[in-house]
Amino acid sequence: MTSSFNTPPADILEKLIDRCLKAGATDADCSLGVSEGVSVDVRDGKLENVERSEAQGISLRVLFGQRQAHVSGSDLSDEAITAMAERCVAMAKAVPEDKYAGLAPAELLAKDPPELDLEGDGEIPLERLESDAVAAEAAALGVEGVKTVAGCGNGWSRSERWVAASNGFASYLSGGSTGLGLAAVAERDGAMERDHDSWTVRKMADRPGPDEIGRTAGERAVARLGPRKVKTQKGVVLYDKRVAPSLIGAFLGAISGPSVARGVSFLKDRLGEKVFAPGINIVDDPFLEKALGCRNHDGEGLPVERKLLIEDGVLTRWLLNMSAARQLGLDPNGFASGGFGNPPGVGTSNVHIEAGEKSPAMLMKEAGKGLLVTDMFGPSINPNTGDYSVGVAGFWFEDGAVQYPVSEVTIAGDLPSMFARLIPASDLEFRGRRNSPSLLIEDMSIAGN
Repeated sequence: MTSSFNTPPADILEKLIDRCLKAGATDADCSLGVSEGVSVDVRDGKLENVERSEAQGISLRVLFGQRQAHVSGSDLSDEAITAMAERCVAMAKAVPEDKYAGLAPAELLAKDPPELDLEGDGEIPLERLESDAVAAEAAALGVEGVKTVAGCGNGWSRSERWVAASNGFASYLSGGSTGLGLAAVAERDGAMERDHDSWTVRKMADRPGPDEIGRTAGERAVARLGPRKVKTQKGVVLYDKRVAPSLIGAFLGAISGPSVARGVSFLKDRLGEKVFAPGINIVDDPFLEKALGCRNHDGEGLPVERKLLIEDGVLTRWLLNMSAARQLGLDPNGFASGGFGNPPGVGTSNVHIEAGEKSPAMLMKEAGKGLLVTDMFGPSINPNTGDYSVGVAGFWFEDGAVQYPVSEVTIAGDLPSMFARLIPASDLEFRGRRNSPSLLIEDMSIAGN
C-alpha cells in the first residue's frame, strides 16, 4: 500500500509537525493511516454482495500551552498539510485550557519498540472468500432443525499506520486480519431461535474450517429451541466463555484512570487490595502471539509490557495515560490508547483471565444446579456502586448436566462481591482482545417467573 505515496508518510508527518511549530504551536502529534479490505456476503449458496474498501486519513493534535485542538482529513497534498497545520493551531489558541494536557516527556518514551509480526494472509482471492462462506452456510443449513441462515459474511483487511510527535517519537505498525461468521435460525412448531459463530484471526490457518464454523452456529441455534422460564431464586450462574469477557470489560471500566480521577468507579478506593479471590490473575499482554490487540507502544509513545492487572486476587494498578496520571499524581504506565492526532484515551491490548483447574462440566457437577449463560442483552452497571443486572438466555443444568434451554431471564448482583466469588474454569480460548474461561459465580439473583 505504501507504494501509492509520492512522499514517504514519515516525511509527511515530519513536515506537518514542523509547520505547526512554525505557526506557533508548543507541541504537536499526528498519525497517517491507510487501510484496504474486501468483504462478501452469501445467501442461498450464491454471492449476494461484494464490497471493497480503501481509505487513507491523517490526524493532527496541536498544543498551544495547555490548550489543545485536533483535526483530521484525507488530503495529503502540500497545500492541504499547510492549511491543516494553520487551522489546528488557530483552533488551539481559541479553546479553554486543559491543565492536564500535554505530550509525554521525551525521557519516558519507548526506545526502539520491538518489531511485531501482525501480518495477515494479504489479499485473499474473491473465489476463496465466496467458497468458504458458501461452505459455512451449507454446513449450518445441514443441521437438522435449522430453517435459514440470516447472514453469512467473510472478508479480509490490512492496514498501516505511521505516528510522530514533536517530542521526537515516531513509529510504524502494519497488520492484517480475516473474519468469517454467520447467524443460523432454527425453527420448531412455529417458534424460532437464533445463534451464531464467528472468527476473526490474523490468518485463515488459525481458525476452524468453514464447515465447523457453520455447523457450530447451526447446532447452537437448534439447542435453544423450546426455551422455558425459571423460577425467581438465588443460585449459581456459569458464564460461558463466549460471554464471560463482558465481566472483564466491567472490571477494566472500573480501573480506568479517568473514571477513578472523577470518582465514578466502584473500585476507586481498592488499589492494592484483594478484589478477586486468591489465585485469580488478570493479564494484559501486548505481545501475545497472533492476537488482535498487539502493540509495541501505547497511544502516547510509552513502552508497554506484559503486566498483571490482578495478581493473586490483588488489584495492582490503574489504567493511566499522561492526563489521568497527572490528575491522580501518579506515573503513567503505558495504557494510553488512540492518541497521535487525537487526545489519548486509556485502553488495554490483549487481556485475559488465567484459566482455573476444573472444566465447566466439573464446576457444574460440583454446583449441582444453576444457570449456564450463553447470551446476554443490554447489561446495566452502576459505575459508582457496581450494581449489575443483565438479561440473559442459556440453559438450566441439574446434577451437573444441561436439562433445557431458558430465556427471558434477568440475573443481578453487585460486581465487587461477584468478583470476590468468581471461579474460572479451565477452558480459556484466545479469540479476541478480551478472553476468559467460563466463570462460575454463586449466590446470584436469578429473576424469572
